[in-house]
Amino acid sequence: MFVRANIIRVGMIIEYEGSPCKVMSMTHVTPGKGNAIVQTKLRNLRTGVQTENRYRATEDVKRVVLDSQTVEYLYNDGEDYHFMNTSSYEQLMIKAEVIGEEEVKFLTPNLQIEVQFYEKEIVGVELPKVVELIVEECPPYIKGATATNQPKPATMETGIIITVPNFINVGDKIRIDTVEKKYLERAKS
Repeated sequence: MFVRANIIRVGMIIEYEGSPCKVMSMTHVTPGKGNAIVQTKLRNLRTGVQTENRYRATEDVKRVVLDSQTVEYLYNDGEDYHFMNTSSYEQLMIKAEVIGEEEVKFLTPNLQIEVQFYEKEIVGVELPKVVELIVEECPPYIKGATATNQPKPATMETGIIITVPNFINVGDKIRIDTVEKKYLERAKS
């Protein structure tokens, strides 16, 4: 499907040099003389490389629609993470670098994520906005040690370290924002 360059928006996936690219930013420029142009900053979904490109406002650009599947995390064996498609029950293996170095630390058994495909090739993984993890290590709570509530680092069951309020203890289950990688609240039991 082709669209005019003047309707490109941030977040749209377009094809550039044969690869799917996500529009990270765009500016519509109308010079005093000449035709209007659209200046874009694109991130290649296959390689992660960012590039800038200009289009004439009337130019046709190929818009890419990614296929998306919900999969459930099963286990990992080193750098390979194994998932199961929740509708077809097929197993799928994804490399750690495709998921992301920090993002793999949010994976717990049975967690459902979205996997995006472009021509049967995995080009993206989307975690849920919030996950619940159990605190494995953190300094103890010392009542009245300071006048203000000082945050402290806590190591989660998956190994990721999150800054938490002073009242959080080992064994507490907390909710974490996966985008900003920060503590939200205690999980309801």
